[in-house]
Amino acid sequence: MKITGVELRRIAMPLVAPFRTSFGTETARDVLLVRVVTPDAEGWGECVAMSEPLYSPEYVDGAAEVIRRFLLPALPRTLDANAVGRALEPIKGHRMAKAALETAVLDAQLRASGESFGRFLGAARDRVPSGVSVGIMDSIPQLLDAVEGYLGEGYVRIKLKIEPGWDVEPVRAVRERFGDDILLQVDANAAYTLVDARQLAKLDDFGLLLIEQPLANDDFVQHAKLAKQLRTPICLDESIESVEHAAAAIALGSCSIVNIKPGRIGGYLEARRIHDLCRANGIAVWCGGMLETGLGRAANVALAALPGFTLPGDTSASRRYFATDITEPFELSDGHLAVPTGPGLGVAPIPALLDEVTTATEWITL
Repeated sequence: MKITGVELRRIAMPLVAPFRTSFGTETARDVLLVRVVTPDAEGWGECVAMSEPLYSPEYVDGAAEVIRRFLLPALPRTLDANAVGRALEPIKGHRMAKAALETAVLDAQLRASGESFGRFLGAARDRVPSGVSVGIMDSIPQLLDAVEGYLGEGYVRIKLKIEPGWDVEPVRAVRERFGDDILLQVDANAAYTLVDARQLAKLDDFGLLLIEQPLANDDFVQHAKLAKQLRTPICLDESIESVEHAAAAIALGSCSIVNIKPGRIGGYLEARRIHDLCRANGIAVWCGGMLETGLGRAANVALAALPGFTLPGDTSASRRYFATDITEPFELSDGHLAVPTGPGLGVAPIPALLDEVTTATEWITL
């Protein structure tokens, strides 16, 4: 089947509450959706880039421009997701934009063949355990109230965002309030340096699953040094942008756990390659999130059902971030989310809801 055109659609999704990390605060998601159209099927991809280049060098306006000017002219016209990565490889970087386009092609391909994302990727389960990411709060009492609410909803793992000045005491407070039995981890989003090793080592007393991305994105060597000074396992997130990065981190001893975010690494085919590499090397993996709509969430849940994903991911229910999603909402059931079984992503935007949040559309004929 030939790809006849691509739609770039911008939507504005207000968050139910501000989400604060060490690099900034989000109150709404400015999302770029990519729709690939053929005579017999269409597919959707979601770009996880943020409005500003704070989490990564990519940002939404830039992603739209690079898709328009460079990726689409290089895109094979045949509906073959495996060919997309090879065709786009000469264009350096822009993995979030590439991931959105490749996902849309893969979704259309699987819808046409009647195969689900989970089956295609190799899912081994029909549901996945759901964790939740808790942003930096104005006070510890506010944090404790938020964690209590999420535990009440059934989330099986809590992740706390941390930064210098908001690390040991919030973690201590959560442990003292909710006990040692809850699965608890922290995420620094590269907010520390090796000079902070003693401060980070204080977190060893709290029995954390892991500390995520404590140091700079591009410093595998410093992470390897830090790993020798901590009992808490180090997980890399922003540092891992490809299977080559994962291999380097494993070889250097920079981490013992990897957070696989498909949108950050160029797509779900690369995510599966990283999963396979880590599994072969005894490295635990879990699926991270980027405040996706139901489209991105469906693909992440399918990925998280692969056998190497042994830790709960940030695959939260839709209402964790959005009062109304653009697809049928994902709902928690006993702390888990069901893996969609329909063709492709197994979900699709609800036209009325999509139109309500759409801010711009652009149709590009190929």
